[in-house]
Amino acid sequence: MALIALGLSHHNAPVEVRSQLAFTDTEAADALVRLRARGGIEEAALLSTCNRTEVLGVLEPSAEHLIAEWWAAERGMKPEQLSSYLRVHRDLGAVRHSLRVASGLDSLVIGEPQILGQMKQAYAVAEASRTAGPILLRLFQHAFSVAKLVRSQTEIGAHPVSVAYAAVQMAKRIFTDLREQTAVLIGAGETIQLIARHLRSQGVTRIIVANRTIAKAEHLAREVHGYAIALADLPERLSDADLLVASTASREPVVGVDAIRHALVRRRHKPMCMIDLAVPRDIDTRASGLDDVFLYTVDDLRQIIAQNMGLRQQAAEQAEALVADRADAFNQWLESREVAGTIRALRGRAAEQRDEVLTLARRKLAAGDDPDEVLHHALRALTNRLAHAPSRSLRHADPVEQALLKSAARKLFDLPED
Repeated sequence: MALIALGLSHHNAPVEVRSQLAFTDTEAADALVRLRARGGIEEAALLSTCNRTEVLGVLEPSAEHLIAEWWAAERGMKPEQLSSYLRVHRDLGAVRHSLRVASGLDSLVIGEPQILGQMKQAYAVAEASRTAGPILLRLFQHAFSVAKLVRSQTEIGAHPVSVAYAAVQMAKRIFTDLREQTAVLIGAGETIQLIARHLRSQGVTRIIVANRTIAKAEHLAREVHGYAIALADLPERLSDADLLVASTASREPVVGVDAIRHALVRRRHKPMCMIDLAVPRDIDTRASGLDDVFLYTVDDLRQIIAQNMGLRQQAAEQAEALVADRADAFNQWLESREVAGTIRALRGRAAEQRDEVLTLARRKLAAGDDPDEVLHHALRALTNRLAHAPSRSLRHADPVEQALLKSAARKLFDLPED
């Protein structure tokens, strides 16, 4: 049996192709059952995200082409249409690839943590579908363990590399305790949604969402247990903002310098941290000249992100060494499984021969034969049967194979050297 990881990712397939070949969790469960039903496929699991879709499989080496045929059939395509996008990793390479993926080393953004949760979902689907067996289930669990080890022993996830996360980290530098602050978020797009979730995860409980479309603001506010207001009402609530984050598509500033001055007076000049992620700007640039205002733009965050990407790259080198070591450890377990199977077969054959000889001996004893004679005959018969197959293989081997078998036999049976 061979272990493979076969699929495509952001490295070699455009988003249109990735979208066409992806599977939802519901689709994956049924599709895996159909794949497993094909001859030669012993185990199968499917990881499908916006950036990659990959099949993990344990199969007969000759059955590898069946995966591409199955995939093409699932998506109404011809196998040759997939061939230019598919990449395959085999055996130790498949193990190492799986550990790299789980650890965020193969992600579009190095060290991103979301992939680990997606792999856990893939594990759950394969387990529930009964398409993953002892090897894949062990590989998934090993991958989760290695990913945790990488997080704990390197700083690959310690440095923010997304604008949303970097914004929250910037705010944490300004405030002694971010949990005690009130955050006002302007907009309800993807970036603001991510910031709202990050703030909530950091323990911020007072979050106000301001948006032109109040329904969108209310939807996001419900998710983070915040409060929604219309953008027109922002001037009246601006003084509540210890932290103000803006990201809209407006062509003109939505927060004017006069409104900020008024808010500072109402706050008795308690400092405000403002992060403007919009291009063009959402916050009047003249606000940077006001006392008690700390104004940062997306360019400030990009500098932090660039520095942090460099730090993550250094951590990734340490993580790669950990992954290589743990991949070797898993491969040793795989090899021990194969040896264990041979040992079981060897012991099973010996037990069969023992039982055959024992049955004959009991018949002779029942017939009244001398017990001592029966015992000697049984032991000679068992010795001959156990030695017959290896002796025959040695006699009939060609000279090169015979030399190898001789060396192996002396080691296996603990024989003295010639």
